[in-house]
Amino acid sequence: MIKKGIILAGGKGTRMSPLTKAVNKQLLPIHDKPLIFYPLSILMLAGIKDVLIIVNKGQLPQYKKIIPDGKNYGIKIEYLEQKNPNGLPEAFILGEKFINNQNVCLILGDNFFYGQNLSKILQNCSKLKNGAKVLLHRVNNPESFGVAKVLGKKIKSIKEKPKKFLSDLAITGLYFFDKKVCNYAKKLKPSKRGELEITDINLDYLNQGNLNATTLGRGFTWLDTGTHESLISAGEFVRTIEDRQGLKIACLEEIAFNEDWIDISTLREHITQYKNSPYEAYLKKLLEK
Repeated sequence: MIKKGIILAGGKGTRMSPLTKAVNKQLLPIHDKPLIFYPLSILMLAGIKDVLIIVNKGQLPQYKKIIPDGKNYGIKIEYLEQKNPNGLPEAFILGEKFINNQNVCLILGDNFFYGQNLSKILQNCSKLKNGAKVLLHRVNNPESFGVAKVLGKKIKSIKEKPKKFLSDLAITGLYFFDKKVCNYAKKLKPSKRGELEITDINLDYLNQGNLNATTLGRGFTWLDTGTHESLISAGEFVRTIEDRQGLKIACLEEIAFNEDWIDISTLREHITQYKNSPYEAYLKKLLEK
C-alpha cells in the first residue's frame, strides 16, 4: 500500500504568464476552489495521508495560508521549496528523505481528474508493491503528449510527443512508483532541453518489464490545466457538474469526513471558516447525513 504522495506544484507557469507572475499557478481558481485542492483530493481519495507539496522558492507562505499542515483534514502535509525547476523527476531527488525508501505516488499540481468510481481505481493503484503504474487517457492530439502503446495492462512502448502515430493513449500526470524510483532519478542526465525527464524513468521501469497501466475509459475526465483556456474549461466543467448534481468535486473536508479522518467537531470548525458562502452551506449539509 502506497502511503506517501508528492504534489509537484513548482514550475514557472510560463504558458500562463503574466498571470503567474502575480500568483502561483496551483493557487489559481478552478470554479470555487484553488487548483491545489484537486490534486490533493486525488491523493486523499487514493487513501494517501502523508503528503509532500513541492513549491517554488518564496511561495511557501501563500500555500501555508491555504493549507497549513493538513491536521485539519486528518492528514500530514509537509512543504519543500524548489530553487529552480529541473524536470519532474527532481521531485524524487528533493523528496528522497520524505519518501524514506518507500513506494510513492506523484501527481502534477496542474492535473485534474474526475469520474465515477475514481476512488476505487486510485485505491487499487495504491496497492502497488513492485514496479510502476501510470494512468492513461485517450486524447485527440497524441502528438502533444507522452503516449503509451499497451497490450492488456502491460505497456509495450512509450514515446514523448511522437511525430508519427504510435497510440492515442496519453500518459497522465499521475504516477505510482516503487521505492527504486529515487535511485533511477539520481542516475538521470538532463535531456536536450536541459531537464530531467519523467519519460526516462518510465523507460527504466519499462526496460525491466515493470511498467503497467490503468486506462481511464469513457466517463472519465483528465485535464492538464496549464493554459488559460484549459483552466477556464476545467472551471466550467466543475461548475456544470456541481450545479447539476449538487455535489462538490475536490471538497477536502467531505473526503476527510467520509473517511473518518476528522470528526463532527472538526467539520464544524471548518464550517466557521466559510461564513456566508455556498461552501459553508454545502458543508452544513454533510452534518445532516
